[in-house]
Amino acid sequence: MKIGILISGRGSNTVALADAVASGEIPGSEVAVVISDQPSAAGLEKAAERGIETLVIEKAGRKRADHDAEIVAALTERGVELVCLAGYMRLLSPEFVRSFPNRIVNIHPSLLPSFPGLNVQQQAIDHGVKFSGCTVHFVNEDLDAGPIILQRVVEVKDDDTADTLASRILEEEHGAYIEAVRRVVSGRLLVEGRRAIYSSE
Repeated sequence: MKIGILISGRGSNTVALADAVASGEIPGSEVAVVISDQPSAAGLEKAAERGIETLVIEKAGRKRADHDAEIVAALTERGVELVCLAGYMRLLSPEFVRSFPNRIVNIHPSLLPSFPGLNVQQQAIDHGVKFSGCTVHFVNEDLDAGPIILQRVVEVKDDDTADTLASRILEEEHGAYIEAVRRVVSGRLLVEGRRAIYSSE
């Protein structure tokens, strides 16, 4: 399965996914391209170091639909079958989502449906929750609302700040994302309505 990764920043999850594909931890797959909307994204260099094609497709004042259409065209041209969002900081247009139904995956640093959107670690602390974590989910046309593939739980400590909590959640993100993509690539993940059901057999 050919994978395309969209990034906006440092690319730590990109590195985790790319290395898992290269090592065979995610079998039957290849990372075909890494695309960023930010030319300064550190993840571009990390991808290039691994021999992965990189592209920069900037928004440059264009409408979201036009920008997304160019990205979709680039992905399609390379035969991409699965799109992974790895710190991609833009909302996808409905047209983008419909181009890859149940084939766009995102990782979010909370236990959805709690705390969608931005500043999620501070939201968790402000609400006084005792556990947070990360969620890997399919992307649909609503914000952080697609079928959940898997979640990892992280305890929220009494002295946590948004930064310390974010750091501990990030430690879980890489493994969660790798396992979620492995499940998708395996062909044993069935989407039924809001549920993503995985058969390990």
